[in-house]
Amino acid sequence: MRRAYNSVLHLPQVDTCPQCASPYQPHRVCPACGFYKGRQVLTVEAGA
Repeated sequence: MRRAYNSVLHLPQVDTCPQCASPYQPHRVCPACGFYKGRQVLTVEAGA
């Protein structure tokens, strides 16, 4: 029972965005370019 919780602790899965090749979580909008499933959902402005 002491080690039962260790199987729950894991890092989130990360994929690479097909549009901008930056890492993002699957089934989420890419925070770098704003694309989801091949279409732009969010407008992302360039950081200053």
